[in-house]
Amino acid sequence: MQDNETLTGASDAATENIEIHLDADNAKVDAVEGDYDANQIQILEGLEAVRLRPGMYIGSTSERGLHHLVYEVVDNSIDEALAGFCTEIQVTIESDNSITVTDNGRGIPVDMHESGKPAVEVVLTVLHAGGKFGGEGYKVSGGLHGVGVSVVNALSKAMEVEVRRDGKIHQITFSRGNTVTKLHEIGTAEDTGTRVHFVPDDEIFTVTNFNYDTLKYRLRELAFLNSGITITLTDNRPEGRQHIFSFEGGIKSFVEYLNRKKVKINPAPIYFNGKRDDAVVEIALQYNDSYQENLFSYVNNINTEEGGTHLSGFKTALTRVANDFARKMNLLKTADGTLDGNDVREGLTCVISVKLHNPQFEGQTKTKLGNSEIRSLVSTITVEGLSEFFSENPALTKQILEKAVMAARAREAARKARELTRRKNALEVSSLPGKLADCSIRDADKAEIYIVEGDSAGGSAKQGRDRRFQAILPLRGKILNVEKARLDKIFANAEIRTMITAFGTGISDDFDLSKRRYGKIIIMTDADVDGAHIRTLLLTFFYRYMKPLIEHGHVYIAQPPLYQIRKGNKHWYEYSDDALAKRLDEVGRDSATVQRYKGLGEMNPEQLWETTMDPAARTMLRVDIEDAAEADELFTILMGDQVAPRKQFIEENALLVKNLDI
Repeated sequence: MQDNETLTGASDAATENIEIHLDADNAKVDAVEGDYDANQIQILEGLEAVRLRPGMYIGSTSERGLHHLVYEVVDNSIDEALAGFCTEIQVTIESDNSITVTDNGRGIPVDMHESGKPAVEVVLTVLHAGGKFGGEGYKVSGGLHGVGVSVVNALSKAMEVEVRRDGKIHQITFSRGNTVTKLHEIGTAEDTGTRVHFVPDDEIFTVTNFNYDTLKYRLRELAFLNSGITITLTDNRPEGRQHIFSFEGGIKSFVEYLNRKKVKINPAPIYFNGKRDDAVVEIALQYNDSYQENLFSYVNNINTEEGGTHLSGFKTALTRVANDFARKMNLLKTADGTLDGNDVREGLTCVISVKLHNPQFEGQTKTKLGNSEIRSLVSTITVEGLSEFFSENPALTKQILEKAVMAARAREAARKARELTRRKNALEVSSLPGKLADCSIRDADKAEIYIVEGDSAGGSAKQGRDRRFQAILPLRGKILNVEKARLDKIFANAEIRTMITAFGTGISDDFDLSKRRYGKIIIMTDADVDGAHIRTLLLTFFYRYMKPLIEHGHVYIAQPPLYQIRKGNKHWYEYSDDALAKRLDEVGRDSATVQRYKGLGEMNPEQLWETTMDPAARTMLRVDIEDAAEADELFTILMGDQVAPRKQFIEENALLVKNLDI
């Protein structure tokens, strides 16, 4: 989990257009002056559209979009691997923060295209040009829209491509999508493959420094999903790091990796696969003793975060087989009713990988599979594979199903407790918790809620806030560690019930983002060990039971100052030790008074407003999930039952501590 965005001043949407007007005339948009005729119609040639609106193609021009460039180039190499022609991919971060991607595939075609240009030049300069739209170039491909490498070219101030093919080495160079040096031969080669070197355009990107760990997460994932391929990541900057990823076990190794810090119920992952026509399905699953489920689904190496027909087919089949065997083994009593999907997926880690010729994704984000025929295929494979395993392993099956039965009983207890947190109507404030100081605005996108620890900080925040759009919810002490508790225990916790009621979204399978009452949920805790612990407990709860809040960018961490410096009749606030030292070197250390804030209650309401709550001046961190597998592992290590992994984590990261509270 990564805090990846700093919001300040005018960029904060919470206070924009905060006034509400009931007069219909006030709802009109100011008219645009001038004529609207043919002169206003623009035609963007070639890759101009990409440079004008890069976010439409790579998501953003910040760090996320920057790394997406690498993924687009690597995807071409992976497509060669899926076609059976590539076994090695090398990704190198050069000393100048440029990128080189080399593979041993067939090499991009260099013969003349019908357009009159070499095929490699067409692929790199024309949108929607590639071998993935028909014919026999690729049976399976992740880069369906064919814009990948040409978009990278458009957004690079320099690109050099070398193709090893037909015994020769061919080279072509570009700048910002335009051909600089035509395709020409530079030598001979005994092997085949493609080498792409590009320099991201600093006129486009706000960040041009590549994050090694971000690339490592995705490349490791690709190696898991494609057994038999070796991916090497090398950093030629002063850090000098390198990782080699190669997993013969494929997604079985992936599941083992995901569960490596957890106590396993079945020692080895259950694995089965099957195919129909051009569709191939692989499923690996393993149960652990936790209370959370972790399902990862992929189509042609694309992480389908919103699931789709392959995931629904698996879930339905898993629930059906579990109920059948629970009854056969007399584990499910009449009073227990039937097991539902949540029961049988408690403690489940599963990877589903589907590869097919013509996937249909809902929306251009490629996050939900829509092929209806895949549901029945996955369901059939799951029923057959799981039934065979359960029949041959009765002892392990009993342990798995007993855990599901216990989950069902806890679910019934949770259902009764859940009713205490439901709101009849978002406008019925009488049903809200008494400790909540709500805001007056009813537009969820403009409303925000601060979660603060204790009555002292809560009092300062309530007095210092703008009550029009800022709500304050004080919590008493530390909430329950949900990593170690089932849902019934979670609903029994008063502080968690208070948050669920205040947010309005429900939790777990009842979660509904459209019912949220606030656009920003802001964690505001003290700058000490207890504050950090409370923040971690809250993030664990949000990640495990309200994950869409994080995924859609609604969770933030406030950044109160660590220090106040006073000299004469002036004062300054600083947020780090480095900033403090620099400030004292501006203003001089003589007669300067420094106050270290450890608790929010040490600030009066005016100070809290001007430093931490005023949208025009505050700095906040938005909580983001960069890599779901890494986030899950981190929560397991820090908040789970196992002491050894936590001790190891502390020992490995002790020297990285920046703010040590002694």
